[in-house]
Amino acid sequence: MKSNVNNMSTLPTSAPPAAKGNVQAWIYDQIFAAILEQRLAPDTKLAEDTLGEIFGVSRTVIRTVLQRLSHDHVVEIRPNRGAVVASLSIEEVRDVFEARRVIENGAIELACQRREKNDISVLKSLVEKEQAAFEGNDKGAWIRLSGEFHLALANIAGNETLGDTLRSLVSRTSLAISQYETPGQSACSQKEHFAIIDAIDAGDVKAAQHEMTQHLAECEAKLDLDEQENGTDLRAIFSNVRVNNEKSGNLI
Repeated sequence: MKSNVNNMSTLPTSAPPAAKGNVQAWIYDQIFAAILEQRLAPDTKLAEDTLGEIFGVSRTVIRTVLQRLSHDHVVEIRPNRGAVVASLSIEEVRDVFEARRVIENGAIELACQRREKNDISVLKSLVEKEQAAFEGNDKGAWIRLSGEFHLALANIAGNETLGDTLRSLVSRTSLAISQYETPGQSACSQKEHFAIIDAIDAGDVKAAQHEMTQHLAECEAKLDLDEQENGTDLRAIFSNVRVNNEKSGNLI
């Protein structure tokens, strides 16, 4: 059964959900999206009290969300320091790309076998939006849509476990780009995405896998060893969040 790619990768709404049980998932999606879009840089401290104030919830809720993000390897819980956005060593970056080559080539094979009539148009629409964001210099949207393309392929493959694994790898790739991106380079090419789509549309597994392998190799090759430093204001990052502070006296 295909998983819902919208639940995995799209930006969450700016207003918190009315249902109390959904609040943790909503906060998770907000922080995950900020990491995926590179609005939260590696090593950024995720202060529980500040995030609790931003989202209008207790530190206990924030702590639970941060633990879940740590399980996805995008947040690190460090003794005596608390939670920070994860950072990757050069070796870890290489491991991530190696894992993606293995997993996404498997996804490609399944996608070629299980694709449905509307799947190709969905993929093309994603890449068209990605290209528009890139040309419009909207880096956040471009990074998100690039990740959505790869998650959509996993969705077509129809394997939810594969999709969950790839979700973590895509987010860690975004961390790698944030740390090691070469100035003036774009780590993901829309032209290469279209080539992958054409091969899948033709049902040519080997050609699609070749295009994916080359694509990921190109992405990796565009990274260098120069780490970028970026001071981060948590309140600015989540300025789109609308929490009625006047009614937040009773924290969740």
